Amino acid sequence: MEFGLDTFGDVTAGPDGRLNSHAQVIREVIEQAVLADRLGIDAFGVGEHHRPDFAISAPEVVLAAIAGRTRRILLGSAVTVLSSDDPIRVFERFATVDAASHGRAEVTLGRGSFTESFPLFGFDLAQYEALFEEKLDLFAALLAQEPVTWQGQLRPPLTNQRVFPPLEKPPLKTWIGVGGSPESVVRAARYDLPLMLAIIGGEPRRFMPFIDLYKRAYAQLGRPAKPIGLHSHGYVGDTDAQAREELWPHHKGMRDRIGAERGWPPVTRAHFDQEADGGSLYVGAPETVARRIAATAKALGIARFDMKYSSGTLPHDKLMRSIELYGTKVMPLVREMLA
Repeated sequence: MEFGLDTFGDVTAGPDGRLNSHAQVIREVIEQAVLADRLGIDAFGVGEHHRPDFAISAPEVVLAAIAGRTRRILLGSAVTVLSSDDPIRVFERFATVDAASHGRAEVTLGRGSFTESFPLFGFDLAQYEALFEEKLDLFAALLAQEPVTWQGQLRPPLTNQRVFPPLEKPPLKTWIGVGGSPESVVRAARYDLPLMLAIIGGEPRRFMPFIDLYKRAYAQLGRPAKPIGLHSHGYVGDTDAQAREELWPHHKGMRDRIGAERGWPPVTRAHFDQEADGGSLYVGAPETVARRIAATAKALGIARFDMKYSSGTLPHDKLMRSIELYGTKVMPLVREMLA
């Protein structure tokens, strides 16, 4: 099983408690990725957002900077909001990262749980589903690395068009990010793309029907299923108590801020502890986090576990320590438990 780390470039607090600049956060993310590479972590993903509490709006640029300072780690997005972007430009940018990193680029395509990019780039939210469906269809056509002839309803057609730069060693690994839509699961199978499940709350086993659906769809198509990955929030500390106490105020601040926009009630400490005990929040000492990841991996049969290690204003030094424990302690323990 592969182990990854994801971040959205959450705006962190500095030593004085004040929020860091977006520029400083981006520099911190690059340092975090360099550490992950040095520790042998398999993959590093950066998300795309267009709002004040997250610093990364151009994942490919950040990944290119990371590529120049790393040697082996896979570099991807978590996720790329394809609905409000141009599939050809997305492909070209990731093909460029792939060249700069000697073949280490991957992309996760999704509809996005935040919608700020739609009005920002002039897209109609009423076409939320149609935009993703059509743009994914075009992106899938580009993966073959052949001249593309394509026609849709929402953009001009293409006739025998090539896209540059070509991949040096195709294909570009392309995941479909899914947060809970059966239609998205079936769509991933139809395009023969691996599935990345975003499980950010509740018992992970409740997603088993989606995995079964994905495998059934492949069986009906007469093809072997592609790998399944899982993205969930987590934080590793030296002890269970320390990890929870360090994470809690930052987790609550982030969750309540987003919840206020979406009509969610404020998160309680009891709910936080419940998620940490048996939900989709992998927080604690290395042994605790490893045990919970291993249990989820066994139950769901995943090929990749990506931990979203940043959380609101949680400071850079805490994130670096969590990454260190994840790479040096958690990963070996999970491998041992799964052996």
